[in-house]
Amino acid sequence: MQKNNNILAPSLLQRLGLFTATTIVIGSMIGSGIFKKSTTMATDLGAPGILIAVWVIAGIITLAGALTNAEISGMLPRAGGQYVYFREMYGNFMGYIYGWSIFSVIQTGSIAAIAYIFSTYLGYFFEAPRLSPEWEAWGFSIPIAGVSVLDLYPLKEIGLKIMTIFLILFLSTVNYIGVVFGGMVNNIFTTLKSAAIAFIVILALASGAGSGAHFTPFVNESFQYPSGTLLGGIILALSGAFWAYDGWNNITYLGAEVKQPQKNIPKALFMGVGFVIVVYALVNLAYLYILPVETIAGSTLLASDVMKAIVGDWGGAFVAVAVMISTFGTTNGTILASARVYYAMAKDGLFFRKLEDVHHKYRTPGPSIVVQGIWASMIVMTGTFDQITDMLIFVSWIFYGLGAYGVFVLRKKMPNAERPYKVIGYPVLPIVFVLFSAFFVIFSFKENIRNAVFGLLLVIIGIPLYFWFKKKGESVKENT
Repeated sequence: MQKNNNILAPSLLQRLGLFTATTIVIGSMIGSGIFKKSTTMATDLGAPGILIAVWVIAGIITLAGALTNAEISGMLPRAGGQYVYFREMYGNFMGYIYGWSIFSVIQTGSIAAIAYIFSTYLGYFFEAPRLSPEWEAWGFSIPIAGVSVLDLYPLKEIGLKIMTIFLILFLSTVNYIGVVFGGMVNNIFTTLKSAAIAFIVILALASGAGSGAHFTPFVNESFQYPSGTLLGGIILALSGAFWAYDGWNNITYLGAEVKQPQKNIPKALFMGVGFVIVVYALVNLAYLYILPVETIAGSTLLASDVMKAIVGDWGGAFVAVAVMISTFGTTNGTILASARVYYAMAKDGLFFRKLEDVHHKYRTPGPSIVVQGIWASMIVMTGTFDQITDMLIFVSWIFYGLGAYGVFVLRKKMPNAERPYKVIGYPVLPIVFVLFSAFFVIFSFKENIRNAVFGLLLVIIGIPLYFWFKKKGESVKENT
């Protein structure tokens, strides 16, 4: 008899309340982006007013996606979240492709990139060991049709990579020994990062060290846009903002472990995303009050430069600690949520069977957490984090668009299903989000073909495995 049919097999328990669900949404979103992306966005836009507007627009678009997905999350509050949604909307194949993409690059790539930023700022206090320049320069490329699609430098900044892998494995252990423990860590660090950001905002706006003149003009008529046009600058800036807003859907993966998920997951999405929009707007107002947009565009450590302008050199140390707190919490939240996808896939026979196991004592998907930690650690060794983050945003928005369109699919497919929450502004809000997603994906492909092609390649690689898992699952059924 198969383990997943055994009534004595341990299962996941509903232990997470609304507060923890909301902090998971917030903690999964606020990571490194708010400390880094305003610089590149200022370079793309060249004016303070449009910079603030893009942050708000990106937040509203993200909220539209969250509210659309909230209807489905209320209908299908199960472990695996959006993997389950895709399976119900489009069938097993699309559900698998989404889950495979989450494993191969979207979530594991996020874990690797965010944890690496933690290690980078830890280097502010402790210098990581390095190899000679000749050893660190060693690398190789992965070519397709004679064109390099990925450059690998496994020995580059090896000390930072070892520290990053240690953090990933440590937090994987934390989440292995209990969802409540992992949720508690998430609550603590989300609260700490929110307090640190609030301190920066309040100190900046109340310091008197800035100028209200920094908030104008809305658009710089004489600015030479790197993309060539204002519209191009806005789209590129939106890409940076979307990286900062990404992660809002992580709570859906924990559907089987949230108390009253039909009500609490939609509430957590609305409150969490709304909170982050306000936070990001306030942080950027604080940046602009202290520094003019031209200085922001030329900054390499923006938050540190702002704090130094207010309090001197110790401001850099404070920001380093704030970023470490922020990225520690985000890495933990991503590890906590994402492993449930592979667990759900394995239970459906669409991934390695071992990953459906639940620890008999801790009631966590232990093998899924372990495999996720190992693969994320391997991604760390590639040393291609900028490429990975650009690539995962491109792939993510393909699925965001498909997920929003799924509201229409399920309303037709399951018209009588209970919907504790129905998306506001239906059908206009989902349609607008789907159209924007399509536009954003097409433009992103045009602007960065290399990363888009490699992202799609990672998705395609999983297709043969789907048929292998499916065939293996059918043979298991025949023998039971």
